[in-house]
Amino acid sequence: MAQIHKLGFETEIKCSADKYFGLFSYKITQLPKLFPNIYKSIEVIGGDGTSVGSTRLWKFFKDGKEMTVKNRVTSFDKEKRSITVEVFEGEVMKNYKSLSAKLDVVPKKYAAGNGILVKWSLEFEKVNDDIPNPTAYLDALRVTTKEVSS
Repeated sequence: MAQIHKLGFETEIKCSADKYFGLFSYKITQLPKLFPNIYKSIEVIGGDGTSVGSTRLWKFFKDGKEMTVKNRVTSFDKEKRSITVEVFEGEVMKNYKSLSAKLDVVPKKYAAGNGILVKWSLEFEKVNDDIPNPTAYLDALRVTTKEVSS
């Protein structure tokens, strides 16, 4: 029987909710300009990039090696600032039967100003039990999130 695994993190940062969510939805192709050490290129190859069914081609670096994946938007909620994508092609799929990533951005108000709670989660099924968890992908998202708040 298939075993679905989940990993994730959440962190509070000082950034506009719309700005952060916009970066990972409407302006996703700008990530390589902002983080060239992580992302080589991101192209919208089908749809508008945010509507359900839109596909994107990612080229990024993992352990010094260039990797490529294609993902598909499976849910998008502008009002709740939530997006889920499913990876369906690329080197990653050699190790995982399924892999999806979800972003939720929650505005927060503080006495000292505004900020957001960023929640990233991965849901995946390994090809076999010897495959490691995809923590490197979460690490890249952590670095990106930390840098956006700087």
